[in-house]
Amino acid sequence: MNDMMGYLYTFIFAMTLLLSTLGLWFAAIIPGIDRWSKCFFMGYFGIFLLCCLTSVLEMVLIHYVITGPLFFAVLMAESLVLSVPLPMLTTYLLHSCGEDIRSAGLFRAVLGLWAVYLLMIAGSSFIEGFIYVFPDNRYFRGPLYPLLVLPLILIQLLSLMYAIRHQARLSRKILLGFLVALVPTTAALIMHLFEDVFPLIDTGYILAALSMYSFALSDQIEQDRRHQREILRQQQEIAHERASVMVLQMRPHFIYNTLMTIYSLCNLDPQKARQVTMDFTNYLRKNFNAVASDSLIPFSTELEHTRAYLAVEQAQFEDMLLVDYDTAFTRFRLPPMTLQPIVENAVKHGMNPYSGPLHVSIRTQRMDSGVQITVEDNGPGFDPSDESKPHPTLTNIRQRLEMMCSGSMIIRSRSGEGTVVSISIPRAQLLSE
Repeated sequence: MNDMMGYLYTFIFAMTLLLSTLGLWFAAIIPGIDRWSKCFFMGYFGIFLLCCLTSVLEMVLIHYVITGPLFFAVLMAESLVLSVPLPMLTTYLLHSCGEDIRSAGLFRAVLGLWAVYLLMIAGSSFIEGFIYVFPDNRYFRGPLYPLLVLPLILIQLLSLMYAIRHQARLSRKILLGFLVALVPTTAALIMHLFEDVFPLIDTGYILAALSMYSFALSDQIEQDRRHQREILRQQQEIAHERASVMVLQMRPHFIYNTLMTIYSLCNLDPQKARQVTMDFTNYLRKNFNAVASDSLIPFSTELEHTRAYLAVEQAQFEDMLLVDYDTAFTRFRLPPMTLQPIVENAVKHGMNPYSGPLHVSIRTQRMDSGVQITVEDNGPGFDPSDESKPHPTLTNIRQRLEMMCSGSMIIRSRSGEGTVVSISIPRAQLLSE
């Protein structure tokens, strides 16, 4: 029986040492936790390490049978250190509920009970009846021993009642963690009024340590999630603002030339003038709809926007602008102002009356990984790696693709050899058939 109790004590000691060491390391390196919580967790697990050290010192003194005041002092120090996590847990409870710890009635009551416990620990060396220590370092409970345990029980009960009463201020996960930390230790302390159940008390402390792990993990995960949600929100706002800026930066000469084309056609070809007016109106409407959109849109909508733009340009350049469409697959989503600005960029930089017609090809292809959109032209091309000539439109589109749908864009171009822009849209943005 004694061997079994020895094994049990050794196991509990090893678990406490392991948890306290890992907890202290975890609290020291975990990112994102506020300074108050980091200091609390490091202090809490540091106390557990100190508990382990005092336990080791007690076992060494028992083994070498060192008697007298030294052993009694170590015994009292161990009792003192073992009591520290109880008011610390109350402090964390008040902090989790958003209370001002210094003015909280619970905090003052717990400090008062803990002070009473400390006074009794200090007085036990002068007052007989608390603990009897024999020359061989065996110690026994005296008739006043339950009075030592009573303040600790009251601390736990007050904290437990406070957690239950203010559970609306705590998340379900945090409340469960506090219950795991408080209930087993309280039950073990109540049993300790009548019998020595140090293994149960130590087990309760281990459960409290595990619940502290859950607090730390919960805090970290919640902060990470809030941080990620905030980053996503900011990215969406940035993407929306960039799309808005692109719309507001419509080329003035394009608008002017379109209006002059319509004006000329009113006498030469009224029917065509009406069609160009309709195409230009559709183009403008799609542009301003993009400002109001802060989410992905169907590709068919973006394609209609692009067709309206190209129809207006073809009315001006006629046979100098040739467009091929191979867009049989359209059932997917993408950020607004993606395809149309790429095509507009190709026309803007590729049109040269002295170099023959500009050919623009627009294709979509279903892939295993999603969809690929290809825009190809036979314009003069450029060097994408040349940083002296920035390409804000293409950079803007690439960033919005990455932020809004985890898409990507690849540009292949050489001077005099045209340009190929390939956009990859992941499978997650496919629309159901």
